[in-house]
Amino acid sequence: MKKKYTWLFSLLALALSLMVIFPLFAGILGAFKQADEFLKPRLFPHSPTLENFEKVAGMLPIGRFFLNSLAVALLGAAVRMLMALLAAYAFSFYDFRGKKLLFFLLLGPMMLPGDILVVTNYQTVSSMHLLDTYLGMAITSFVGATQMFMLRQQFIHTPRSLRESAFLDGCGDIRFMLSILFPLSRPVLVTLFVQCFINIWNVYLWPLLVTNRTDMRTIQVGITMLTPHDGTAFHLVLAGVTLSLIPAFILFFCLRKAIARSMEEGAMVG
Repeated sequence: MKKKYTWLFSLLALALSLMVIFPLFAGILGAFKQADEFLKPRLFPHSPTLENFEKVAGMLPIGRFFLNSLAVALLGAAVRMLMALLAAYAFSFYDFRGKKLLFFLLLGPMMLPGDILVVTNYQTVSSMHLLDTYLGMAITSFVGATQMFMLRQQFIHTPRSLRESAFLDGCGDIRFMLSILFPLSRPVLVTLFVQCFINIWNVYLWPLLVTNRTDMRTIQVGITMLTPHDGTAFHLVLAGVTLSLIPAFILFFCLRKAIARSMEEGAMVG
């Protein structure tokens, strides 16, 4: 009976995985189709072509868009992780009055959808003269409730005796974090950084609002420029979307071994 349910759950997981992967797979295949092939119910392109990517590169300053998105995503992810690390460390290892209440009050407003604060955030960024700047595009992603909460949950499971022993050996807070706490928390840190980077990379609305110059647009905003006024050039849009997926694939490819190694080290430490 137990084996039967195992097979059932495996089939269900496989079906759900295919449902998630299929649109991505179909979209990448669509990037290699001719324009007239979208009128036919065919998954694979009849005559694959790279002309769509050449047209996208000719129509848009795609390199500049990639650079803008990379700068904003790296800046936003780095600052968000730094802020989350410092806050999580304070809430995990320091004792002060009202700590739990302050923690929930801090996380509460951050749980609100970002679109609610778009108007006020725009007014603030505009008054600071940060329009058409990397800082203006990244500043709203500097603090994240998810990363702060996950890191706090990770840190509170670290024995306090470990910190006390490190302090007896002459370690301060910074050295303890860099030498002991971070290596123990590496799987969570790597995963959260990748999550931050991809989330910021995929943001569309905020970079659209705070940029007026074409050379400051991000890749997600730039893809919309491929749509003509009288219709939708599916082959060009899908080619642009496929190009925008490259950094996520590269990031996963470069960090896959590091993530697996870190998880093994974390298991051995635990």
